[in-house]
Amino acid sequence: MKELLTNSAYFGVIVSLLGYAAGIKIKKKFKCGIFNPLLISIIFVIMVLVILDVDYESYNAGAKFLSYLLTPATVCLAIPLYQQLELLKKNVKAVLLGIFAGVLSGLGSVLAFAYLFGLSHEQYVTLLPKSITTAIGMGISEELGGITTITVAVIIITGILGNITAEAVCKIFRIHEPIAVGLAIGTSSHAIGTARALEIGEIEGAMSSLSIAVSGLLTVIGASVFANFL
Repeated sequence: MKELLTNSAYFGVIVSLLGYAAGIKIKKKFKCGIFNPLLISIIFVIMVLVILDVDYESYNAGAKFLSYLLTPATVCLAIPLYQQLELLKKNVKAVLLGIFAGVLSGLGSVLAFAYLFGLSHEQYVTLLPKSITTAIGMGISEELGGITTITVAVIIITGILGNITAEAVCKIFRIHEPIAVGLAIGTSSHAIGTARALEIGEIEGAMSSLSIAVSGLLTVIGASVFANFL
């Protein structure tokens, strides 16, 4: 059985899709933020690999094909932004300042965290791209001398936490303006958080989609500057 699974080109894809499908059903049934479909699918995949004693390389041989869909899926987020283009034009200064503030606070919090816990330079730059999309974050981490695999894990965890807590945090701090909510979610938790923003509303989703691209570009510059602070 193990040989059959490890030699199958579809094993990784099927396991990943089944895990995510289960996550969606659980989320719809319990309607609770903690039951994030991506989080559930990650746990499901880990359990399957452990139980069947399948190594990661064998799983990834098939699952990597899903990664190829990441870029076109991210590009599709431009659709809700296009639908809210007039709103963006009216608030362009506030939007850009909001994204800049979000990127600055994200990088600053990692710096404070590094000093507080005595992290090494390698560990510090590994965490710097935590709030941007994986494709850009991996490049930044590698260029600055970070641990790329850990950067990917941190980015995913950040996105899941943003997806789960975003709405609650906005309520606690009484952030009700749709543009502000969208910018906050997209800047802090990239595409995974944006999925939640799209569920909240069209404007929130559009602004969050914009934040992914702009915050990614700003982080490329900002991370190179902040890397010199430790």
